[in-house]
Order: sequence, then structure tokens, then C-alpha cells
Amino acid sequence: MPADLSEHLVALFRWIDPGPSSSHLVSDVSGWWRDPEVLAGLGPALVEPFRVAAPTVVVAPAVTGLILGPLAATALGVGFAPAYKAGDGRVPAGAVSWAQSPPDFRGRRVDLGIREQHLGPGDRVLVVDDWVTTGAQLRAVYAICATRGATVLGTAAVVRDCPAEVADELRVRALLDADRLAA
Repeated sequence: MPADLSEHLVALFRWIDPGPSSSHLVSDVSGWWRDPEVLAGLGPALVEPFRVAAPTVVVAPAVTGLILGPLAATALGVGFAPAYKAGDGRVPAGAVSWAQSPPDFRGRRVDLGIREQHLGPGDRVLVVDDWVTTGAQLRAVYAICATRGATVLGTAAVVRDCPAEVADELRVRALLDADRLAA
């Protein structure tokens, strides 16, 4: 990854204090989406570690995955299949394979679904996400891929904020470690 992209990501990131009713700061990555250089560089930088593995499709969980996934897919010259979250207002049409995540860093379980017509045997999947903390949503996406007979090559992420054993298990390659974004 170009050093200037890394520096741009750090410079455009903010932690937001949502107020006294919240127990934690909230990440604000909106600056990434507003900067044309970052947008142009994210897709190629995310896919570079996986390019030789020849992914045939990129899968990414909603919501920020709906931005990052197409950027990565375009950089690879392959298609994109979103992993929808149940109850977020986007009801996928047709048959959908669903999986529930284990508890995430807030203790929530998330139901994710991928339209069956967009993922099947023989697919070589690159999963893309903005931030990996527990790997909970990735595990749900990996389970869907296994159910559909697809092979997951690994996960490309912008920020890795998970223990090394989780990153190793899920084959996470990230552009930044969370410690560079200290609050």
C-alpha cells in the first residue's frame, strides 16, 4: 500500500464522542468517502495481497461494505455480492442464504444474508470490510460461503482491531492497525 494512502486514512479519521449516554467513542470514517484520492486508492490497496489468489467475487457486509466491496471488485475486475443485514430495510429479492454471527464487541448477534444466485460452488471469495474487531460478521459471511460451496480466500480490511489469532484464523490483511488511530 502506498504510504501516502496510509497517511491519508489516518489524517481523515476521527473519533466521535456521542455523549454521556454512550459507553464508547464512535469511529467516523466519513472523511475517507469524501476524499477522491482515498476512494481511488482503497480498492487496489485492499485487493493487492489477494490478487494472485484470483478471487472470482468480492463479498462485503452492509453498510460500509456496500462502498468498499464495489471498489475492491472493480480493482480486481470481478463482481460484487453484498451480505445484507436482516432488518436494515434492504430486503434481498429471491432465495437468500442466511447465517447469524456470534456476539460482536457489543454482544449483538447479526443475521447476514447473501442472494443465492450470486454465490455458488467454484467461487473464490474475497471478503472485504472496513473494520475487524471480533470477526463476528466475517464468521457469518464465511459460514454462508461454505453453505454455498464457495471458497473464502481471506479478508481485506481497512482497519485491523482484532487479536492476532483472529486475524490469522480469518486470514485478515489490513491497511492499518487500530493503534494508528488512537483516541
